[in-house]
Amino acid sequence: VSNDAVDTIFIGGGTPSLLTERQFDVLQNEMVKSFHLSDKMEYTIECNPGTVDAEKLKNYKKAGVNRISFGLQSTISSELACLGRIHSYDDFLVSFHQARECGFANINVDLMSAIPEQTVAGYEQTLTRVCELAPEHISSYSLILEEGTPFYEKYGECPPVSEEEDRQMYELTKERLSDFGYHRYEISNYARDGYECLHNVGYWIRRDYLGFGIGAASLVDNVRFQNGRDLITYLENPQDCREEEQVLTEQEQMEETMFLGLRLIRGISYEQFEKQYGRSLPEVYGPVITQNIADGLLREYTEESGERFLALTEKGLDVSNYVMAQFLF
Repeated sequence: VSNDAVDTIFIGGGTPSLLTERQFDVLQNEMVKSFHLSDKMEYTIECNPGTVDAEKLKNYKKAGVNRISFGLQSTISSELACLGRIHSYDDFLVSFHQARECGFANINVDLMSAIPEQTVAGYEQTLTRVCELAPEHISSYSLILEEGTPFYEKYGECPPVSEEEDRQMYELTKERLSDFGYHRYEISNYARDGYECLHNVGYWIRRDYLGFGIGAASLVDNVRFQNGRDLITYLENPQDCREEEQVLTEQEQMEETMFLGLRLIRGISYEQFEKQYGRSLPEVYGPVITQNIADGLLREYTEESGERFLALTEKGLDVSNYVMAQFLF
């Protein structure tokens, strides 16, 4: 949200492409009635392959959607089956080409590494196949095993790929995507010039955002809150089902600025930090910055405009969680 104008919309979570055209139109009309939408807005909808067709895509286009995000994950059938995905690679190809035919010139494809049944060669094949389709944006995440999930119960004691294979896939992602002209602008995100996801960048630089629907999170005026997960309660009175509301202290705001901002390859602006908090980065984090620069994990640089930045080095990106943890008070 900028100057009361909405400049990015992201319809995601679950599978929003399962909505019928009528259901999507109801949602669209509510947004138009409730908010001032910018003429230059980035408008994304997540789609699972096989859940959209030409008519749905044309309807999205008519409504102003200008960015499609496909949750492909893998082009290998056995890997998709292990993830419990209901689509095939062929389903994805049909959906991808339909989106192109409907005029979508900004498409993201989500990929995943370190998944069950995956080999380094298979992951390389997935990367190559997707790059040859030339989407404008590619997100590639390594599977994280969360406690309490079926995946953790099955693989928690024995990860599906070795640490060495996981590392090979990580390096392969950087190399192969660079070969095809994608630049890395965030730890797990790559884009052709001018196609960085503005909505997600907003999260990393701590712009205000509003989340709608059960379980959706928001950040407004340095207050973080999350909607409850009971659908009936939410439908009856969405305003009264907020949970986990947290008013962020200035210290917590600075922590977030650091561990979110350092995810961006560009890093954190010295000038913007001081403008926001009235204190310089060295004043707040001097010893941590000095030590990590000495260790080769952080670097300082100046853009042509004269603006100075603090960013992770290639070595620092490899151990980003370790570096970011040092900025917590």
